[in-house]
Formats: sequence, C-alpha cells, structure tokens
Amino acid sequence: MSESRIWHDVDDYFAAHLTPDDEVLTAALRDSEAAALPPISVTATQGKLLQLLAQVQGARTVLEIGTLGGYSTIWLARALPADGRLISLEYSPVHAEVATRNIARAGLDRLVEIRVGAALESLPRLADEHPDPFDLVFVDADKNNNPHYLEWALKLTRPGSLIIVDNVVRGGRVAVPDGADPDVAGTRAAIELIGSHPRLSGTAIQTVGGKGYDGFALARVLA
Repeated sequence: MSESRIWHDVDDYFAAHLTPDDEVLTAALRDSEAAALPPISVTATQGKLLQLLAQVQGARTVLEIGTLGGYSTIWLARALPADGRLISLEYSPVHAEVATRNIARAGLDRLVEIRVGAALESLPRLADEHPDPFDLVFVDADKNNNPHYLEWALKLTRPGSLIIVDNVVRGGRVAVPDGADPDVAGTRAAIELIGSHPRLSGTAIQTVGGKGYDGFALARVLA
C-alpha cells in the first residue's frame, strides 16, 4: 500500500469515529463540487480541529479570510454562541453564492456575514468600521498575500487572540526558497513574520491525510 493511500485510510478512520455523518456538511461539499469549486476545502478532521480551537479559545467573534463553499465557515460558526459573529471574506462572487446557500441550510446565516471582493480591499473597510477585536482569525486564501493578511489580522485582534494560517507546508516546498512560486514566497514570509514579530508567539505543524502533505501555523497575539 502506498504511503499516500495509508494517509487517506487513516484520515477516513479518524473521521468515521470523530466527525460523525453530518448531512449539512456533506451537502456543503456536494454543492461545492456541483458548482465546480476547487476541491480544496479543509478535511472533516481539520474542520473539527478549527471548531475545537474556537471553542477552547472561547471565541465570540471570528474572521475568516477565504470562504470557498463555506465548509470551514460552518465548522467555525458552530463553535460560536448565539450572539456570536463570523465575518468571512471571499474574492469570488460564485464561491460566495454557493457558500451563502450552504450556510443558510446550516441555519447559521444569522451569525455569518460573507463579504465579496479582494480581501486586501475588504480588510481596510472592515477596520474603518472599528469592530470589536476578533478572537480568532482563520487565513485560508491566496497564499502569496499571507504576510499581508497576517498584518491585518494583527490590527483586528487583541492580546490573547488566535491566528491560524492554513496550507503552510506546500508539500514540503516551504523549506526551499523559490522566488518563482509566489505561494511559497508568501508562505515563507508569513512564517518568518510570525517568528520575528514581537506581538506574536507561534508554531507550525506538519500534517498528512486526505489532502496529502501540508500543515498549518498557529500564532497567539501577545500584546
């Protein structure tokens, strides 16, 4: 059996026991596929991790950068209290339309607001509204802009907030400087910013599973 097949089988085993069948989440993935969205949503076990991190964090407000079909959005929104708030930024109107339907079917539209447009344009407008600081920020959009998203996350959070950056391993390519790949360059810049910034304490975790070899970074805002 190939190594990647073992990764998938272990992921399936964990998901079967730790993330029970959920028609709302299954439908979100099915409708995303039907709408030809790229198959890059987090896995079920990763979604459960996001939910648990939000719950451990006691999050009442969440900012998500990169909505796609709303699969991770649903996991995160389910961790919020009845008066919580999740703002998700999505570049593609098509993706946002699919996500809006998926979130409404989940009964979470009262908690979730999707804003359509380039995140680096939406973020300054959001900051101008002077929202309450976000307790958790999940960054899962175009990787070349990761350092910029991280800087905005710092402006929109508070001491104690948690920032999660997805897809930081890039199949191992993050360890090799590659000026030709903007996603690798952006990811490396974000990791190095976390490591050097006086207001952040962070780490990165490598993962294997249904989506192959990748990982995520976690950073806590210190001050």
